[in-house]
Amino acid sequence: MMIRDSSSSSAAAWAYTDIVPTYTYQVVTDDGSEGEIFEVVQPMSEDPLTAHPETGVPVRRIPSVPNIAGKWSDSATKSQLSNANLDRLGFTKYEKAGDGHYEKRAGKGPDTLSAD
Repeated sequence: MMIRDSSSSSAAAWAYTDIVPTYTYQVVTDDGSEGEIFEVVQPMSEDPLTAHPETGVPVRRIPSVPNIAGKWSDSATKSQLSNANLDRLGFTKYEKAGDGHYEKRAGKGPDTLSAD
């Protein structure tokens, strides 16, 4: 298990996170205020933490959205739908310019379209 915060930047620490998930935890406070938030790199086979590894105070795991890189990631999709790529593949793309007018951003065809 490895605790990671913004000051942790060693190459070895980041290489380890490529194969083991990072979980976000928050310290549970007695008065209900926001407690410290930190990340812990730990195998999925380990049980969730119930106490802070360094201080021993109670913690809870905060659900977070997984970051899935690859063919279907947000950045890959954005790249595939770029104006240059759509033009290269023979698609035409128009974007709304206002008042029922559309301007061509990629491909062949008229420069503008109108709802009139």
